[in-house]
Amino acid sequence: MARVPRHEFVPRWDQPYSYENRPLSIGQGQTISQPYIVAAMTQMLRPRKDMRVLEVGTGCGYQAAVLAECVAEVWTVERIPELAEAAAARLEQLGYSNVHVKAADGALGWPEHAPYDGILVTAAAGNIPAALVDQLAPGGRMVIPVGVGRYEQVLTLVTRNEDGEISEERGLPVAFVPLITGKKG
Repeated sequence: MARVPRHEFVPRWDQPYSYENRPLSIGQGQTISQPYIVAAMTQMLRPRKDMRVLEVGTGCGYQAAVLAECVAEVWTVERIPELAEAAAARLEQLGYSNVHVKAADGALGWPEHAPYDGILVTAAAGNIPAALVDQLAPGGRMVIPVGVGRYEQVLTLVTRNEDGEISEERGLPVAFVPLITGKKG
């Protein structure tokens, strides 16, 4: 995380606060997660240099950049086209050539590049999307906030064992923006 310039991912007026341990607004009703949560989610994923990871909810691209420092390839999906475009430009400018950005419904994942060794979702889902579980490779891990309402969400680890069986472990209480399926607007 020390290699990723977090101040480059927030609006200019919030740059003085960019290294504080708190979320910040990035526009379009979205936020950049606080560094502690980014670190916790990344650690739960157990990244390795040979991994292919799907991120759902690109936002400003910060979490994708952190992942790009730890894994081989990152595919990231953002529902809001303006955020996806800005994140893609920012990531390219910062030299993250192993990150691929797409504007689409994140709950559907990015099936053309599946299966993924890891999936990290940066928005809270009422239920774990089946499309994402289907894109998880054997031995893969998915980290996703699950729950409705800001005070009922729990960071959840979904694993697929080598036989294809799925298990879930509940972890930290968190507060994320909701995972919205369907097109913007």
